[in-house]
Amino acid sequence: FGLKTSQAITILTTIILCSVLFFFLNSTRTGKSMRAFSDNEDLALLSGIDPNKVVLLTWIIAGGLATFAGVLYGLDKIYKPFIFLQMLLPIFSAAIVGGVGNPLGAFIGGYIIALSELFVTFAYKKVLGYLLPENLEPTTMMQFLSTDYKFAVSFIILVIVLIIKPTGIFSGKTI
Repeated sequence: FGLKTSQAITILTTIILCSVLFFFLNSTRTGKSMRAFSDNEDLALLSGIDPNKVVLLTWIIAGGLATFAGVLYGLDKIYKPFIFLQMLLPIFSAAIVGGVGNPLGAFIGGYIIALSELFVTFAYKKVLGYLLPENLEPTTMMQFLSTDYKFAVSFIILVIVLIIKPTGIFSGKTI
């Protein structure tokens, strides 16, 4: 098991940013007003919450988090034109699986999708080579599915969750 420095930085930064975001949304007045506006716009307006300020701050936070995500992605991967097309389905699946409107759900959904894709498309040849005797060592890659089907795993998980629990694992605000 090897963990590159860039991967450790990504994990640590993600945990710190998510913790700060959760603290902000749950403990500050502005975060509570953002949550209130998200739950019920009319009631938030009657409570004196400025919708322009909430929307502007939400876009600023989303842009900042997207910037961090892009930088962290660039530490470990290579950027190519239209790379977002390959990432769109897993990101969408993670948000739906975790529960739309729930930040913790999106976080957990992301890990569910990522680990499922990894588990199904991982080449177990070396692992089985270490575990099995030499005469039973596999000669093929020993994958459940080829890495070409990685996005199909995301889609299948998305469909299963939509059939069983359409609001996601951590039900948030429904669309």
